[in-house]
Amino acid sequence: MCALYPDLMNIYADRGNLLVLERRCQWRGIAFSVSSVGLGEPLDPESADLFYIGGGQDRDQRLCALDMAEVKRAALHEIARRDGTILAVCGGYQLLGHSYQLGGEELPGAGLVDLVTIRAEGPRLIGNVAIEVELDPGDRRILAGFENHGGRTHLGAGTEPLGRVLAGHGNNGSDGFEGVRARGVIGTYLHGPLLPKNIWFADWLIERALGLVDPLRPLDDELEAAAHADARRAAGV
Repeated sequence: MCALYPDLMNIYADRGNLLVLERRCQWRGIAFSVSSVGLGEPLDPESADLFYIGGGQDRDQRLCALDMAEVKRAALHEIARRDGTILAVCGGYQLLGHSYQLGGEELPGAGLVDLVTIRAEGPRLIGNVAIEVELDPGDRRILAGFENHGGRTHLGAGTEPLGRVLAGHGNNGSDGFEGVRARGVIGTYLHGPLLPKNIWFADWLIERALGLVDPLRPLDDELEAAAHADARRAAGV
């Protein structure tokens, strides 16, 4: 696994997401290692099975946006072309698109997916959130978490959202969608962190990143199931 800007884009307990993936691999005897790539460092598109971008404050997000556009853009597009797996949360999600309009400044995006984000007037979109997703045909499930974002993200025509909002605000508080999915590129505003509350999604990411056909061996997930149920209750779903 490769984490982009872990020292800057780590405002929403993103380390918890990495720990969940690490432990669930280790418990199954799957070797796991984490590398990191920071500002100014080249990104090797073949260096990992799964790439992760967390969330950050405006100042740090600005630095990362410029670096992604100038240093890492080609590598990120190569990962997407080979159907690699990229998970981006909150601020990282906003940088997947064409641009992020932040006041009078327009930050460049990586251009991996057709979306734009605008810091709009009005209150931040904050609260517990739950969405319905269908990552595999016919298998609808619930992702639950917490959102806290001032940006409003708008998907381009034909761009697939990650899921349908059941509770909360989602991408922009108006269109009823949350996140984005373009094959293996996934962006979402759900954090808190995301994976400890949605352990089935962590396993799905591992399966996809490794190209597994058969599902992973089940684990004793009593506590994880309780965490998911609690997140859903908090969202009223």
